[in-house]
Amino acid sequence: MSYIQLSYGDLAQPALLVVMDGVLSLALGLKLEKQLAIATVRMVVQLVLVGYVLTFLFAAVSPLWTALAAIIMVLFASREIVARQKRRLPGVWKYGLGAGCTLLAAGTVTMLALLTELRPDPWYHPRYALPLLGMILGNTMTGISLGLDVLTSSLVRERAAVEACLALGGTRH
Repeated sequence: MSYIQLSYGDLAQPALLVVMDGVLSLALGLKLEKQLAIATVRMVVQLVLVGYVLTFLFAAVSPLWTALAAIIMVLFASREIVARQKRRLPGVWKYGLGAGCTLLAAGTVTMLALLTELRPDPWYHPRYALPLLGMILGNTMTGISLGLDVLTSSLVRERAAVEACLALGGTRH
């Protein structure tokens, strides 16, 4: 596998942009310097850790490690879906519905793309499967969080109608 080598100059360019943001914040009195510094340190640490994890995964090329990484990605996506909700479902449904929909939608599309269009050898190669899953999860998270938001808002808005249906013996079926 070939890697793109980054020089110190390549890394200095984005760092210079962050420093310029800090200088602008100071000059304009926005008082965002501390938040910017903390966010920058977090970003660097996260990117270094993700780099080490991806280096391991790309070298291992194991269906077990790829599946484990994919499950972790789906769990983080599910947590983000819950965080975006204005009104949250109670109990297990809070995480379960979002996680189930995410796993079903993103998993199906990712597997379909890997097995019919991309066809890497092996099909579970993390170099292809994980970035593809990440892109699909980004879109899926938006759709599912909007759908759940509309569902919960509709239930609150139409509470009287739902309770009337239940009182008259209405069921899910």
